[in-house]
Amino acid sequence: MTVNGTYVVTGSASGMGAAVAAALRADGHAVIGVDLRDADVVADLSTSAGRRAAADEVLGRSDGILDGAVLAAGMGPAAGRERMIVEVNVLGVTELLEAWRPALASAEKAKVVVFGSNSTTVTPLVPRSAVRRLLNGDAEGATRAIRRRRGVTGPVAYASSKIAVTQWCRRHGTSPEWAGSGIRVNVIAPGPVMTPMLRSQLDGPEAGRVRSFPIPVREFGTSEQLASWVKLMLSPAADFMAGAVVTVDGGTDALIRSRAWPSPLPLRGVPRLLWSMYRAPKDGQVARY
Repeated sequence: MTVNGTYVVTGSASGMGAAVAAALRADGHAVIGVDLRDADVVADLSTSAGRRAAADEVLGRSDGILDGAVLAAGMGPAAGRERMIVEVNVLGVTELLEAWRPALASAEKAKVVVFGSNSTTVTPLVPRSAVRRLLNGDAEGATRAIRRRRGVTGPVAYASSKIAVTQWCRRHGTSPEWAGSGIRVNVIAPGPVMTPMLRSQLDGPEAGRVRSFPIPVREFGTSEQLASWVKLMLSPAADFMAGAVVTVDGGTDALIRSRAWPSPLPLRGVPRLLWSMYRAPKDGQVARY
């Protein structure tokens, strides 16, 4: 079989990551899977040493060129594991991507898809200080802020981590170092998808809360559906995408926040770059990209 490209998929051993890896392999791509077990690269992304080892081994296996990366590894809203949640969901993305950036830049129009979540827009009580600290790489400080939300620390840790990683992707994915180097970084934000994680919640004491979550289409998503979206976001169809968030959640976000977005851009804090768009150009002046 001819290898079309080389992709790395974290969280490749189960759920949506496994579905993405299988779909890419079926299309003839080489896939380097990363997970705690049953993967090409076995690593614990909740530790700094594990993340470094994973980054280095993937670079060795790819010969320094990656056509794309899918960051699907993540932890759900488990109470009492707040520090691990933010380590895996944020640093397990940002540190790996920073290490792989040269390899992605070496490919032509490499694509990166990071798994976010619709929890970023439908979870209340998320402390802004936790998100700010996570963006600064301060997992310990973020965990302290999250644990002040007694009784809901699991969901708050999860939402905080997904907000932080999504903001990181939007900020870095449109920068000269990423978009300017030919790397397209985008986020997919699923709602409840029938994975082993969701199944364990449905079989546990939180089943009632999970089933009461509003989903207008009245069904859970599947890993195969999300894999199809990821394949599109890795394809040439995504050449004109950078810093985008694609929400695939059965309509929950639109139901809860139908008037929140899109909304007019506030005057305060408008970047100088945007103001220049509305000024009459000088004679002979042409926009250049």
